[in-house]
Amino acid sequence: MSDVFKAMADETRRSLLDQLFDNNGQTLGQLTQSLDMSRQAVTKHLKILEAANLVSIHWQGREKLHFLNPVPLAEIVHRWVGRFEEAQLDMLVELKAQSESKDQSENRKKKQHGL
Repeated sequence: MSDVFKAMADETRRSLLDQLFDNNGQTLGQLTQSLDMSRQAVTKHLKILEAANLVSIHWQGREKLHFLNPVPLAEIVHRWVGRFEEAQLDMLVELKAQSESKDQSENRKKKQHGL
């Protein structure tokens, strides 16, 4: 997972992932068009993304196509974000239970006083 965090730390690599999210299966030339850098520099960034398993390569004839692999990102969401979501959901369930308990208590008091 540390490879994924390292790969995601760079703005250019995040931009490449965004491009692949918008239009998956692009060549190096297509990915280079929107960046102000050489093909060699983009290739280095893509190699880092490949090493982190964020980008997969598929050959179609002589063309090398790059595809976004969302699985490592989903693992991060599940491991890190999911923990926080569970705690928040537990707090909401508890808050709802407390609110309903308070409402029921107030309704009993009103009935007792004939309101």
